[in-house]
Amino acid sequence: MNLVHSFSRKIFMAVIAISIAIEGMAIIVNSAWAQAQPTPSSDDQVNAIASQLYCPVCENITLDVCSTQACAQWRDLIRDKLGQGDSPAQIKDYFVQQYGDRVLAVPPRTGLNWLLYLLPPLIFLAALILMVRFFMKHRSLSPAVPESEIGEGTSPAKNGPDVSEKGGKID
Repeated sequence: MNLVHSFSRKIFMAVIAISIAIEGMAIIVNSAWAQAQPTPSSDDQVNAIASQLYCPVCENITLDVCSTQACAQWRDLIRDKLGQGDSPAQIKDYFVQQYGDRVLAVPPRTGLNWLLYLLPPLIFLAALILMVRFFMKHRSLSPAVPESEIGEGTSPAKNGPDVSEKGGKID
């Protein structure tokens, strides 16, 4: 009986080991299969990229808010490319290759496009300098009269009319 008990125990342990091995392989195969499948892209991911691209057909409307059929197809294309594992930069590069730089909501900082980034602050600084110079030049030219020269209880308006040295009134 002891021999039978020992033999059945070995079989039981072998069955357990084989079961664990099969479960482990199933988990590995399942995770590899899941990684190979394209991941569905959320609307937020699609809209995040679409908000950075202008519609090539409509003027000054980003893909995320455009309601035309063409824009819906381009959003679906973005969703497909995200599902295939493309990065947002790769998707934007694809649209630039297809339609040119004009589809980018933020122009690239190359060539003459640098002017778009440099000119507004430079114009603002120039306007600020001109305003300061204007106000400095046109501030009150008459010097302020110190209170000690005015006298007690009198104001410049109450001192009477201005008279010249010859006694005539100054207009």
